Amino acid sequence: MAWNPNIYNKFKTERFAPFYDLVALIDTKPDLKVIDLGCGTGELTRKLADQLPNSQVLGIDSSSEMLSQAVAFSNDQVTFEQRGIEEQVKLNEKYDLVFSNAAIQWSDTHKELLPEIIGMLRPGGQLAIQIPDQTGNVLNQILDELVQEETYKRALNNWRRVSPVLDIDEYAQILFENGSKNMTIYKKIYPLIVSNKEELYNWISGTALIPYLERLDGEIKESFIQEFKARIDKRFTKVSVIYPFKRILMEARF
Repeated sequence: MAWNPNIYNKFKTERFAPFYDLVALIDTKPDLKVIDLGCGTGELTRKLADQLPNSQVLGIDSSSEMLSQAVAFSNDQVTFEQRGIEEQVKLNEKYDLVFSNAAIQWSDTHKELLPEIIGMLRPGGQLAIQIPDQTGNVLNQILDELVQEETYKRALNNWRRVSPVLDIDEYAQILFENGSKNMTIYKKIYPLIVSNKEELYNWISGTALIPYLERLDGEIKESFIQEFKARIDKRFTKVSVIYPFKRILMEARF
């Protein structure tokens, strides 16, 4: 899946807010061995490292487009490698802190993946993860309804990405079953306030819309975009627009 860092960074301030909330949940100690799963452009990986004195932080991401910008944020403390999350968990490397900000929603089967991620921790280690609550967010709901309609379903060859994101109760159960009795899990709204509805399309075009647009071309692609925009316009009737974007934050110690 081809990411566009420029589109993604268009809403940098809004995308950074949950990162800071997640960092606030970390038990800050010196000399930690840390991995950032799905580090993107690396800018937030560097900010994470700056909060952890004398720690070594590795950022991994599957996107060469995103990582092309990460070199600007590397130093003696921070390094980057191109690798998917599923590949990383199989390497059997152990860390004091496993961190992931807005990334594992792109990995399937969280009931299987999360225990594998927990397995990357050293005894006494901490997990810190933030993900969008995809099934609870209106733009994702509109998108999911649209791709199931016959015209677009046929154009997509019946392909549809079902969100792997679970309910927070399920995440709590997984963390408990894998050894944590000390955890924090909550859902929070991060309001996206924009001056026009086109900006709502721009917001989702940098993330969840990407795999669908890659599978469409020509007139059907343009039809899909225009229909999606029309449904955004119908759903959000006022200008300026507040979009209550929901995210799930969790941390646990093992």
